[in-house]
Amino acid sequence: MRLHNLIILTTAISYSQVNPENIDIVRDQYGIPHIFAKTDAELAYGLAWANAEDDFNTIQEAYLAGNGMLSKHIGLKGAPADFITQFIGSKELIDEKIGEISDDYLKVISGYAEGLNSYAEKNPDKVLYKKLFPITPKMMMMYSQLQLFISNQGADWAGRILSNDTQDEYLDQNLTGSNVIAMNSNKTNNGETFLAINTHQPLEGPTSWYEVHLNSEEGTNIIGTLYPGSPNVLIGVNENLGWSHTVNYPDKTDVYKLRMKNKRIYIVDGEEYKLEKLKAKINIKVLGFPIKINRKYFKSIYGPTLKNKFGYYSIRTPTFFNVRALEQWWRMGKSRNFSEFYSTLKMRQIPGFNIGYADKYDTIFYISNGIIPKRAEGYNWKGIVPGDTKKTMWTDYHEIEDLPQVIQPKAGFIYDANHSPFKSTSAEENPKEEDYSERMGYETYDNNRSTRLIELIESYDKVSYEDFKDIKYDNSFPSKFNYSFMDISIIEKLKIDPENDLFEILDIIQKWKRKTDIDSQGAGIYGVLYYQLVSNYRNEILENDNTVSKETLLSALSDTKSYLTDNFGTINITLGDFQKLVRGDKEIPIWGLPDVVTAMSSRPYKDGRRKVTQGESYIGLIRFNDKGPTLESIISFGNSDNPDSEHYTDQMELYSKFKTKKMTFDKQEIYSKAKRIYNPN
Repeated sequence: MRLHNLIILTTAISYSQVNPENIDIVRDQYGIPHIFAKTDAELAYGLAWANAEDDFNTIQEAYLAGNGMLSKHIGLKGAPADFITQFIGSKELIDEKIGEISDDYLKVISGYAEGLNSYAEKNPDKVLYKKLFPITPKMMMMYSQLQLFISNQGADWAGRILSNDTQDEYLDQNLTGSNVIAMNSNKTNNGETFLAINTHQPLEGPTSWYEVHLNSEEGTNIIGTLYPGSPNVLIGVNENLGWSHTVNYPDKTDVYKLRMKNKRIYIVDGEEYKLEKLKAKINIKVLGFPIKINRKYFKSIYGPTLKNKFGYYSIRTPTFFNVRALEQWWRMGKSRNFSEFYSTLKMRQIPGFNIGYADKYDTIFYISNGIIPKRAEGYNWKGIVPGDTKKTMWTDYHEIEDLPQVIQPKAGFIYDANHSPFKSTSAEENPKEEDYSERMGYETYDNNRSTRLIELIESYDKVSYEDFKDIKYDNSFPSKFNYSFMDISIIEKLKIDPENDLFEILDIIQKWKRKTDIDSQGAGIYGVLYYQLVSNYRNEILENDNTVSKETLLSALSDTKSYLTDNFGTINITLGDFQKLVRGDKEIPIWGLPDVVTAMSSRPYKDGRRKVTQGESYIGLIRFNDKGPTLESIISFGNSDNPDSEHYTDQMELYSKFKTKKMTFDKQEIYSKAKRIYNPN
């Protein structure tokens, strides 16, 4: 079986027996592909083709990065990704673990690879780098391993080691995050079950969402989203159930400082071990001339290892030992009820992410999911641990049943906003922090989004579907107005002389209702102040125990006034003047700021304005009854990344007005209303 699987993974030979004539791609009015096929392998082929039609460049760049070839396409900027890909050893890991991948899923990824290769063959002018093709299933899985390593903060740690930043405690500051909310009939006023899929991903690029409907005669029927180049849905709803993810922050990656005897020998429990020396080979072109860059790295018994001026550091994360995450997502999408879904979670292949779940049987569920190592007592696992004893070299993981979770709470709701899993339902029914080891590293904080969500949810005795949508689309800061990484409470009580030239700006912010509406002056000025604080005063805030002092706030207010007058000629701006949703030549004002429920993060754009780059990306709102789900959704721009497509920006106006589009599983309705029906060939 292992040799059989290895041949399939490493060659472009079709294992899936795809007949493109068996595949219908049915495009609706928004260009969403509804793909119908006999088999799941043919479904994957059709998905690859449709996704390539809409975003072939991003798929190729993702696979180039995952296979150490990105620098051959974009030059020196691709070198970090190419180095990390080789450093984590995904090629060798997949060869070692190949026998664990099921025969059923091998057919799926083989079908997907065949679909991509067929599209590339018939569209050679769209190929970015010829040597990327033909794509093999192994190449697809290598890209998946890179993404999972990054999501586990492994790449962050590698970067810190290489930049000699290994002496201070690592602080991750999540500015945007995601939300998920589910309610059952204990909380809803009509006996239905509600689910809000509300991820806050980048709006463009390799981790932006692509919406699709997949339907096969082998039991797949799911509407949801995936990253460009993924062979199956990662978040979605089938005819029986649905789920969403938010990023969670338990301790998923550990770093070890080795005790070196000399440059090649390290000591563990008194024994000598030889450090394996390796080279990452990166090829780039400068002014047309090929240049080879070789970067040294090492391998210890703990994992891949890097050297900096302080010593040698090894990285260890569950991603280095597990390769079936994509298969687990695929099986989650084929689950028919909660029992099957939960059994699939026991595969323990997805290394992180909270899960919020709901189904037509009135079941709701939350878990802070992850592959969490069983770690030894007596060490500070939040920092860098000793790499001189096997006591720190974990080899086993906590069972799914051991992780913080809530099922069918009497309160009738679960929620998550990248905050503590110990605050995921009513106070009486929350998982108890003391029941979980500190060595699991779970979050214990609230943020503005989580604080606001529980305020809203508990303000209702019973919730209608319209109430539920109002909660999800709330764009106000909570009554307790503090970030998990920055206490700005001084802003509410600061008093300055009315003659002070900063008085007017402070007065507007203090009188502001905290709604981040497009036409809000308070939101516009506060948005400028926020970015002044996090951009220019980060060190002062950290040194002041994450608290904004009076002196820092006054200085940032002065910067805000200067910024407004320099760029706008007035302080009388609204949030929509300052913040834009931009794609191609289309530019519209947009609501939201970091850490409101409708979160938006942005970067400098032009003329003092900012352009949203991350936040409300894909939104799915589902109501279940015993007959199944009713679904509406929206995406920030459109479902195509092709600037020439009518679907490049066709959802922007709906999105900006808090509106959605209706989605359906009804095959007859889909075909009757289709804008285009064709086979992928």
